[in-house]
Amino acid sequence: MDNKLHDEASEVAAEHGQVMVDGPDGVAVSLTPDAAAETSDRLLNAAVEAQGQILAETRIAKDRVRRAD
Repeated sequence: MDNKLHDEASEVAAEHGQVMVDGPDGVAVSLTPDAAAETSDRLLNAAVEAQGQILAETRIAKDRVRRAD
């Protein structure tokens, strides 16, 4: 697995009944419509979870600063 963190979204297109995804570093995948829809749901859920983690870490860091003052 590539551990590099990418900040650019993948390109996505529908062609001949398939969903084509072109991502960073040459990543390319073709999915059925059903697999693409499920992947979309999983990506959205994970993105929301990751945003929550970032917010929680920010709050913890701010609380530490306040306690140190």
